[in-house]
Parts: sequence; structure tokens; C-alpha cells
Amino acid sequence: MILDNGVVRTLDPSLPTAGALAIAGPLVAGGVGTHEWALPTPERVNLRGRCVLPAFTDSHTHFPTWSLSRHDVHLEQAGSVEAALALVAAHPRSAGTWIRGTGWRDADWTDRPAAAALDAVTGETPAALWSKDYHSLWLNTAALAVARGDLDVHGGVVERDGDGAPTGVLREESAWRFRERFVTISEDEWVEATREGIRLANARGVAAIHDKDGWLGAASIFGHIHEREGLSLRVWQSLPAEHLAELATLKLRSRVGDDFLRLGYVKTFMDGTLGSQTALMLDGSGVEITSREELEEIVTRAAEAGWPVAVHAIGDRANRNALDAFEATRHLWQPLGLRQRIEHAQCLDPLDIPRFAELGIACSIQLMHAPSDRDLAERYWGDRLEGIYAFRTLWDSGAVVATGSDAPVEELDPLAGVRAGVLRTIDGRPAWRPEEALTTEQALIASTVTPAWLAGDERRRGKLLPGFLADLVVLSRDPFTCPPEELESVDVVATMVGGRWVHQPPPWD
Repeated sequence: MILDNGVVRTLDPSLPTAGALAIAGPLVAGGVGTHEWALPTPERVNLRGRCVLPAFTDSHTHFPTWSLSRHDVHLEQAGSVEAALALVAAHPRSAGTWIRGTGWRDADWTDRPAAAALDAVTGETPAALWSKDYHSLWLNTAALAVARGDLDVHGGVVERDGDGAPTGVLREESAWRFRERFVTISEDEWVEATREGIRLANARGVAAIHDKDGWLGAASIFGHIHEREGLSLRVWQSLPAEHLAELATLKLRSRVGDDFLRLGYVKTFMDGTLGSQTALMLDGSGVEITSREELEEIVTRAAEAGWPVAVHAIGDRANRNALDAFEATRHLWQPLGLRQRIEHAQCLDPLDIPRFAELGIACSIQLMHAPSDRDLAERYWGDRLEGIYAFRTLWDSGAVVATGSDAPVEELDPLAGVRAGVLRTIDGRPAWRPEEALTTEQALIASTVTPAWLAGDERRRGKLLPGFLADLVVLSRDPFTCPPEELESVDVVATMVGGRWVHQPPPWD
């Protein structure tokens, strides 16, 4: 197949553009940039001036959770408990199943979520509603009864009233453990939702993800689909750090798998989030989930077993502790070439920003979070603006920067992320801290080239060069020449994964 009469952005500086692209089987064929291909009577696809880029990778997504959440009640627009209850009451439900929801953020509310309020619209059916950041869970009385008082765990928060009774809000480890143990979701429901999510991701130009749902068995969900009909999404799967001993016993190493489903890295949490007010801060506030000393032990054991580590760190203390732990152990992991990463890095002490490049620690950021969180960030972190969502400063410091959505916290939509990173706004308001905006090229590299490097696939993915996998997206306009304020007019026309059209094969109107 030959794609021609358009512009091909290879994202390789040695050959940045080409007028056409040859595909042979699952690979980009030789002769990119010329019209001399050794292909037998190739199919020609007329791009009609459209732009071709490497397909996107979402470097931080909870993919099965996002896929499932698309069927839940969405509370993002609720400005109060009352408004949230009205949305829950109006949402269709099936008899005998949990009422599930997502998207509330009580930091924006004047009233507080509680089980008693939720009971009025849910009755005896157990209900579990995730906050927007997925670090807090709002339960009704029926859901609390399922746990029979078994709510407290290390690294978790159980909110209680003056009499010591649970109010119905769990945060951090308590929330996650509750879902894992008590919220009943069938395997068929997980698989079907994930199958639908893959189709939508392909429609948005996504060919690969770094999934963070390892704790709930995402590998088996993807494996089920892979075995039966094949995946059209390349999955670089995380596993929880608490499984390290099992991985070592089984002698499982990072990169076990195939081109579509591969074990990648272990993940752990240093702290909570801004929205739940559990980010670990230098002023002493927040929740410490993993200490610096505990992380040193995790990184040490992971290096011995051949695994890179991804660390969730949002507050400035959490990020410093993570950097300190990586620095204390780098004599173990650097010689092995392990590509360590910090997820989010939302609030940094300016003194710590250069340390990412110095230590070789990648930043896995979410461009959408900056404009989405701006009001909360100014309210709670207004005295430390210099180091929050400092994406351009991190890039200019030499740090390796990859980007993802953190779906379902934000929508899985790479082009929307690029716009947020370039414009630093999502709602028509003036750009927030525009000095931290990335260029369009930087945002696209962080969505394509860098994620492939993090997965150890930089010689096969992330660029459109001979011998690379033919994972590409056809766009309606060239984002490199599109004025930033017109990026919203750039649409996904088609997506190819491994030489196969997985969304809207040609011809196109």
C-alpha cells in the first residue's frame, strides 16, 4: 500500500517529512520520501492533502476502568451534593446490580457527600460513586453494610462523624480496596466494555497504551480479547509493586508477551491527589502511601527482578521522596538500562525540577490536568505556582516527557490533550500560566515518540521510518502548520495499526 498526495510527518529529525509512505505487511516499507518502491502493483491511497503521523500512545490510562465508566452515571457537572443526587436518580439502572458513578469533586462543593444523602435516591441498592480523581469513593448505607465494618487499611482514609461512624466517604487505599473486594463486576462486563473502549480509542488515533489497571487483572481482560479476536491496541501493562515477590519467583521479566500484549513495569503510589486533598506536601499535609524508604526497597527488588518502576507522585514532598529513592538506588537500576518514571509530577519544588534529567527519570504527565485543575491548584497551591504543572520547564530542563490522559480522570483523547498542552485552556478562558505551554511538535512527540522509548520500542514504534511498525493516524489537517487556536479543527480521519486499518479505511470523502 502506498499513501501519497499528502504530507507524512515521520517525527524523525533526519527525515522529518515525506510526500508519500509505503506499507508492506505490518511495516513501513523502504523508500519513504521517494516514489520508487519495490512493491508488486501496490494499492494507492490518495490522501488528498491530509496529514499522516505516527499513531498516538496514551502513556497513562486506566483502560478497563475508563471503558467501564462510560456506562456509569457521570457527575462531572454536579456543583453540589443535591445536583449529584439528581443525576444518580435519573440514571438508568439494572435490578440487582451496583449503582456505579464517577466524576464528583467535593473540593468544589459547599456541602459534603455522605451515605445518608445518597440513600434517598438509591434505597437498598448498593451504590459506589468515584470522585473525579478516582482517589475517593462515596458509598451509601447499603454499600457500607456489605463491608461489615472492614474499611480501614494502611494508606487509606475512612471519614467518620463525631460518633466515629463512617460517613460514607473512603479515600486512597481504603477506596481502592473496597472496590477490589466488594463491588461486583462480572468478567463478561469488563471484557465487553473494554472491547468497546478499544474501538473508541482506535477512532481517536490511539494504537498503544501504557495501562495502569494491573491491580484488577487488566492483563487477563486484554488477554481474553487477544486470544479470541486479536487486539487492535498495543498494551504495555503495569502490575502492582506488591506482586514483585511473585514475579521474581516465577522469573517473569519486563517485556514478556508479544507485539500487542506485553508486561511492562510495576507501579506504586507515593501519595493521593490534589482533588481529594491527599497529595503529600512539604508543609506536612496529605497522605503518605509509600515512604521514601519503602520505595527504595521496591526499586531495589524491582531492579533485581528486571522491572522498571512507575511511581504516582503528585505533591512536592511525594515527588522529592520519589526522586530521593531513585537517586539512592541508581547504582542498581541505571546499569540495567531500566527506564524509571514518575507519574503526574504535578507539584514540584523548583529545586527538584532539574533532578529528573540529572537522574534520567521520565515524567509521565497529563496535559489536560493543567487547565482542568487550575482553580483547585490556585486555591490550594497558590503559594507555590512556580513548580506546579511546569511542563515546559521540565521539557526545557532536558527531562524525558511523555503524556497520557489518566482516563477516566480525563477523557482518552490525544488530540484534546495536545490542544490543552499547547493552549493551556480548555474552556475559552485565558491561558493558565502560558509560559508552561508546550509547542505542538513537543506535545505530539510526547504522545508518540517518547512513549515508545519508555516501552523500549524506540527502534520499532513512535516514528514512520522503514522497518518500523505501520501504526499511523491520518488527520484532516497538518497540526504542524495549523495555528494553535485552530487545533480544534484537526480531526482523526483514519487509524492504522500494524498495516491494518482499524478505523475508517479508505476511500474517504
